[in-house]
Amino acid sequence: MRYLHTMVRVTDLDQSLDFYCNKLGLVETRRVENEKGRYTLVFLAASEDAETARQTKAPLMELTYNWDPETYTGGRNFGHLAFEVEDIYETCAKLMEAGVVINRPPRDGYMAFVKSPDNISFELLQRGEAKQPAEPWKSMSNTGTW
Repeated sequence: MRYLHTMVRVTDLDQSLDFYCNKLGLVETRRVENEKGRYTLVFLAASEDAETARQTKAPLMELTYNWDPETYTGGRNFGHLAFEVEDIYETCAKLMEAGVVINRPPRDGYMAFVKSPDNISFELLQRGEAKQPAEPWKSMSNTGTW
């Protein structure tokens, strides 16, 4: 058995791709347009997994965009997606500069949470050991849910 992908339904493909690719740094590895089924699938990989994902089609995140409008509730009902990052502080600062709310700041130098435009929770974990707690993170409060 091997992990293939996590599927997330999105309501605005352009807005979602802006978040996942431009802000979070994921890489589009392939796309499927299905006119008969009236949907688009966009497969994304973490930058360090992109080449492997193109060859093996895993591990991936699948964004499913249904062309006919639907309302999705409970975006957090499956839990969250987790990504390891090289520098938790640098990653969070870059996301904040791009307008992303840091719902759970990395006060411990190790873990943070953000949400996608469709309310999906993302856990960001520092690669290796936790960084030394530092401002502005260590005194920053939680915002919303995560």
